[in-house]
Amino acid sequence: MEAKEAAKFFKKDMVVGASGFTPAGYPKSVPLALAERGEKGEDLGLTIITGASVGDELDGALSRAGVLKRRYPYQTNKNSRNGINDGSIQYADMHLSHVPQWVKSGFFGNIDIALVEAVAIREDGGIIPSTSIGNSNVFVEKADKVIVEINTSQPLSLEGVHDIYSPENPPNRKPIPLTKTNERIGTDYIPCDPDKIVAIVISDIKDKTRPVAPIDDISKQMAKHLIKFLEKEVEKERLPENLLPLQSGVGSVANAVLGGLVDSNFENLTIYSEVIQDSALDLLDSGKVTFASGTSLTVSPERLDDFYENFDKYKDRVLLRPQEISNNPEVIRRLGIIAMNTAIEVDIYGNVNSTNIMGSKMMNGIGGSGDFTRNAYLSIFTTQSIAKNGDVSSIVPMVSHHDHTEHDVHVIVTEQGVADLRGLSPKERAIEIIDNCAHPEYKEQLLEYLNGSYEICASKHTPHSIDKSLSWHKKFLDSGTMKK
Repeated sequence: MEAKEAAKFFKKDMVVGASGFTPAGYPKSVPLALAERGEKGEDLGLTIITGASVGDELDGALSRAGVLKRRYPYQTNKNSRNGINDGSIQYADMHLSHVPQWVKSGFFGNIDIALVEAVAIREDGGIIPSTSIGNSNVFVEKADKVIVEINTSQPLSLEGVHDIYSPENPPNRKPIPLTKTNERIGTDYIPCDPDKIVAIVISDIKDKTRPVAPIDDISKQMAKHLIKFLEKEVEKERLPENLLPLQSGVGSVANAVLGGLVDSNFENLTIYSEVIQDSALDLLDSGKVTFASGTSLTVSPERLDDFYENFDKYKDRVLLRPQEISNNPEVIRRLGIIAMNTAIEVDIYGNVNSTNIMGSKMMNGIGGSGDFTRNAYLSIFTTQSIAKNGDVSSIVPMVSHHDHTEHDVHVIVTEQGVADLRGLSPKERAIEIIDNCAHPEYKEQLLEYLNGSYEICASKHTPHSIDKSLSWHKKFLDSGTMKK
């Protein structure tokens, strides 16, 4: 049926599970039809749960039309972000691996509709996803009704690259039988009772993926530091010559740092991550990476058409899994993942803020960084040492919001160098970070803070001066940078 007809199934206050992950494989035509209802004054107040971020046709259009009331678990859209920060949209930032368990256990309440993008439907109702899986299989399993968008702009050659496996709930859960990056453990389609499918909508709107910035000198320097660090780990026999499976966060910085491995001496690498993005394709093209597993194929707009047209050359070397598997702590720990994620700010003791500006202004969300960081064989965070043209140091006395604690963060990399925090006491970590990662313009101030706090604190274990640490962020606030 037409998208407008399918949109009539949505009623006020419904909970909707939608496909899509950073931002690929999300429904487009039906959300735009829902936005039209909102623009005409209808109060729908929908709760939207996805895999991760989705494109403007979903998050943007529904936010602008006032249709989106509550959102889980991650977003990157300007309009939804503004709604979250002005309080008109209720948002819970979640670890991505937790979401499917919550859906299965009913923590979100009943899932009224699953809205899933696909490239085809089997005769038995099985749904063949497009460029992402995310939580689609769980939404289809638990929803009362299923609406499928068949997107003709997505290549049919995607059929066969999916591996759908869904663990049972406790107390019946069994070990996930996955021991290698390229293993298959499930089906290449999402099982679905055909009686649950109430509408099939044909769409031809392409994924609105985000462009990635050119790899600049700062990113190249971070990549060089990272490669040198990994080479030393191999020399010390703490990593094999082909390393361990790699995970990388999303965005331009993460893409650039991962892409730096193209110029390294490492060979026969594998990727076990959430998102297979441009740099992963570059590594596959160069032969450095032999196989990449994720839950989403997120390719920049500049190379999306070429990727679609030439997808066959990647088909046997990539695999998409539900995020319940791609982000699963059990699998991450078993495979020994090297996790590489990005930070907004890092404090001198190794705590990381990756979500909030000034502790309250939400940017995107924690995404899967926590899933990988806490369970990784080696957890690495990258960030430029300064922000806002040098007005702000990314290395601070105390982060304004904690996403990843000092207990989970092993290594910090900036363009200045590498801080290896493993086995160090808090004061030793502070000196390591200031010496190796802080920008020269801020080193003296950070050392003054550390030494001053050490003098006035009764406990010398993790000395902090709350007043002085607040002054760092107050400078940021007074400069007007936060408003911009």
